[in-house]
Amino acid sequence: MSLKGIFPIDKWIFQSSSVLDSLSIEEMERLSVNMIEQPYQKGQMIFRENSYASGIYFIKQGKVKKYKQDKGGNEQIIYVANAGEMIGYHAVLSSETYPDSAAALEDSSIAFIPKEDFLLAVERSPNLSNHLLKALSHEYKVLANSISIVARHSVRERLAISLIVLREKYKLPELDTDNIEINIPRKDLASMAATTEENVVRLLKELKMEGIVETQGRKIKIMDIKALIKITNYR
Repeated sequence: MSLKGIFPIDKWIFQSSSVLDSLSIEEMERLSVNMIEQPYQKGQMIFRENSYASGIYFIKQGKVKKYKQDKGGNEQIIYVANAGEMIGYHAVLSSETYPDSAAALEDSSIAFIPKEDFLLAVERSPNLSNHLLKALSHEYKVLANSISIVARHSVRERLAISLIVLREKYKLPELDTDNIEINIPRKDLASMAATTEENVVRLLKELKMEGIVETQGRKIKIMDIKALIKITNYR
């Protein structure tokens, strides 16, 4: 089932995937002249918060979690990026260090584009610059939205929102959207919902008893998306 008209999923999804889609063949060739693609294993670090921004990363396959870590080593996942999205370009554009960390959420294939090539492409392509500005503006709204739910929503509501967002991330165009499996560790799901792993396990059991989700190991399948949306209490 599509979320169109029943949940504002666009408020939770970045638009960086549209940036590269907008480029001409010549612009894409200029951007990818020194691009290096390499595999990342699940859990492998891509870049660390406050490290030097040497370039941007384009996810060709797989999923990546962007997160911040507190002094106690606890993660707060702020976004899950999947195939077609870019990460790390904020820091390159602002000549600052990476504002967060990124690690592979599953086995992935990710291309690295050096900072110099990316900035040269931006300089020579007004088309790329315009799309990046739009993407940055939208991402600010997405992150502000994500931060606001911690203060305004209960743990159960936050978990419901996280599951809906992940459902969109794990959706495959060629498959029926009613057969989407979310494959994520409970620890990472807890990090997304800003709660404890114990709370996530307990709430998933409740949702399963209510017939809203099914679980098998760490896999989660949403059986009643409308009921889950109702739980979010999202306006």
